[in-house]
Amino acid sequence: MKDELAKYIEHTLLLPQAIEKDYARLCREAVEYNFYGVCLPPDRVRLACSLLAGSAVRVVTVVGFPLGFQTGASKVNEAKNALADGAQELDMVINIGLLKEGRRSVVEREISSVVQAAGACREKPVIKVIIETCYLTDKEKIAAAQAVAAAGADFVKTSTGFGPQGASAEDVALLRRAAPTQLRIKAAGGIRTREQALALINAGADRLGTSRGPDLLMPY
Repeated sequence: MKDELAKYIEHTLLLPQAIEKDYARLCREAVEYNFYGVCLPPDRVRLACSLLAGSAVRVVTVVGFPLGFQTGASKVNEAKNALADGAQELDMVINIGLLKEGRRSVVEREISSVVQAAGACREKPVIKVIIETCYLTDKEKIAAAQAVAAAGADFVKTSTGFGPQGASAEDVALLRRAAPTQLRIKAAGGIRTREQALALINAGADRLGTSRGPDLLMPY
């Protein structure tokens, strides 16, 4: 029996101590469980592409991860390198401090620069933007979602998973109300149970980032 929840899941491994066999297992499980994709560091993109060749599993990597401190130019270079290595989707972290200073236009330009760099690819990559909701007020979350949409990205993403709090159904619902309908939502961070996953989807999440993908499908 195919579990419909699997199509929402980006099976994720972003731990600094992970080694090649861990990424190989990640990719193997993604194929076995029919997950939407794998999310892993930029230096493992080529490995994932080789292991997933011929499968429908998408290769996702991160930009400006996990703190978003890098300059806009650095993020553009990271994006270009990851795409050249075969990444199909990018999850970039905003500069959180700039957003909290009220410099939304600067944040928007930075996102737009990555979107434009990705637009040069023959197959347009999906761009997701991590706003790290645990550090933002509701007003800032709304401003961030609006900046992401205005910059032409495809998704707003709740969290890196490295902050003190991950995804919540309340934040997903807030983003869904604030964002234009074409902007999709990826919930990530601390998703450990099937009940959490379903609550996030019911709140409006279109994608889930989790390192516990197989656990969410057992039993179903």
